[in-house]
Amino acid sequence: MSLPPADSALGRLMAHLPRPGRVEWIGLRPKRDVPMEPVEAVLAQAGLGLVGDRYAGGSGKRGVTLIQAEHLPAIAALSGRDAVEPSLLRRNVVVSGLPLVALKGRRFRLGEALLEGTEDCDPCSRMEDALGPGGYNAMRGHGGLCARILEGGHIRRGDALIVLAD
Repeated sequence: MSLPPADSALGRLMAHLPRPGRVEWIGLRPKRDVPMEPVEAVLAQAGLGLVGDRYAGGSGKRGVTLIQAEHLPAIAALSGRDAVEPSLLRRNVVVSGLPLVALKGRRFRLGEALLEGTEDCDPCSRMEDALGPGGYNAMRGHGGLCARILEGGHIRRGDALIVLAD
C-alpha cells in the first residue's frame, strides 16, 4: 500500500495520531490446533516471527498479528457474546489507544522491535468455531493488522507502540 505524499493534505492527516498505543495482551500458539498461550513478553526476530509461535521461521509479511483492544467489544456484540477473550481471536498482540488501520504501510516501534504494517489481518473460517455461527462476519472489518519484523527485540505487556515519521 502506498501512502499519499507527506506534504499533501491527506498525507498530513494520515500522519497525525493523537497518542501512542499500548500493548495490552500478548499470545503465542506453539503449534497448530492448540489454544493461544498468554505471555507477559516475547522476543520478535527480524524476518522470522515471534519466538515460541508456530509461525516463527519465515512468516514474512505476517511475522506479528495485531488487533485493536477497542474492537473486542464490537466483535463480542456482533457475535452475540458479553465479551471476547483475545486468545479466541488468534492474534498475537492486542493494542489499545490508536487505530491499527493507520499503520498499514507504516513503520512503528512495538517495545524494542521495529515493525512495518503490511496488510489487513482478515478473519478465517475458524472464527465460526471460536465465536459460533456468524463469527467470521462478526470479525470482518475488525480483524486487525499483519506486520513484518524489520528489527528484532522484546515486546512486553505495557510497552508503547510508537509510529515513526515517514
